Amino acid sequence: MTGARPRPLGYPLSEQDEPELDPGYAALRRDEPLTRIRMRHGADGWLVTRYDDVRTVLSDPRFSRAAVVGADVPRTVPERPGQPESIISIDPPEHGRLRRLVTAAFTARRVAALARRVAATAGGLVDDLVARGAPGELVSAVAMPLPVVVICELLGVPAADRDTFRAAADAVMSTSAIPVEQRQRALLDLRRTVAALLPERRDRPEGPGDDVLGGLVAARDDDGDRLSEDELVSLVTDILIAGHETTMNMIGTMVRTLLAERSRWEALVAAPEAIPAAVEEMLRFVPLTRREGLPRIATEDVALTGGTVRAGEAVVVSLAAANRDPEVFDAPEELRPGRAPGAHVAFGFGPHHCLGAALARMELQTVLRVLTTRLPALDLAGPVEWRATSMIRGPARLPVSW
Repeated sequence: MTGARPRPLGYPLSEQDEPELDPGYAALRRDEPLTRIRMRHGADGWLVTRYDDVRTVLSDPRFSRAAVVGADVPRTVPERPGQPESIISIDPPEHGRLRRLVTAAFTARRVAALARRVAATAGGLVDDLVARGAPGELVSAVAMPLPVVVICELLGVPAADRDTFRAAADAVMSTSAIPVEQRQRALLDLRRTVAALLPERRDRPEGPGDDVLGGLVAARDDDGDRLSEDELVSLVTDILIAGHETTMNMIGTMVRTLLAERSRWEALVAAPEAIPAAVEEMLRFVPLTRREGLPRIATEDVALTGGTVRAGEAVVVSLAAANRDPEVFDAPEELRPGRAPGAHVAFGFGPHHCLGAALARMELQTVLRVLTTRLPALDLAGPVEWRATSMIRGPARLPVSW
């Protein structure tokens, strides 16, 4: 194998809590774009850092997610990947069958229809923050509750269950700092809570409803070949977790990034029409994940820049490194909120491209509009406390004044 190191590189390159990209990624992307790595658990694998190669791994059917289930792939947690019925862990064409059932909930048109409700919710949260007086704490006041409310309303999850879902998702998304048994129990409890919602939907005289949960129940009951009961529960669980966790952390990180260099915040206050481009640039620039996503396993030999991945070998892609590729982005190590939006891969690429990308963009843009309009003098009011035990980086506490 050309380009292989005599000894695998320890990975991740660094474990800092603050969302900064280790400069070692740039060196690997330049000198060794296909790098042999060894993570805390599992067998050795390959790391891909160049933009074009990352997109190839994410879209080429020769790289399988389904093959990863139960395999001893490189990983930062002790347990092997499971849940074969999850939309995250299956390949086309089965993946397309499940994806089509939920795509309608996340179309640009439906997301646009939600924008007014999201703005009203964000406005109410900001009002409550202001009413409690300055200084305040933005994560617990706005960044955490907003995406939880939005995804639960989209799915049709009762308000009384939202705290339960949030606590369970926090445990599920934790790193190995949380015991394996606790993470597994949290996921099982979350799935049981989701399953407990289904009988009530089925007993409604008017039908299961027109939200996402109702639509999936109808798909399951009208034609069981389209969706099994386990797939239904898994889909709703995956959407609940993915639908708020990343957005929650990105809201806090985005605000902190803008306030850390005051001119960036003031530019958006003066020109709110620049908010969409600023959001895209921060999505490109900020390395939000503490660890890379689920690896893929090559089902046959595939040539990439720097060598060949052999059939049966695991591959990890770095979206953050791809988003700093100088072959694609001009001066990629600089955050330029006015940069023309490019084809970043913050939401992935290919069949597993994030279902909720349009929803996340709308939420991020909306919360920035609300904050810059209602709190134009917003500023940091103390040191940021970063989350230390989550797969997704972000502030645990973001003290602010206004």
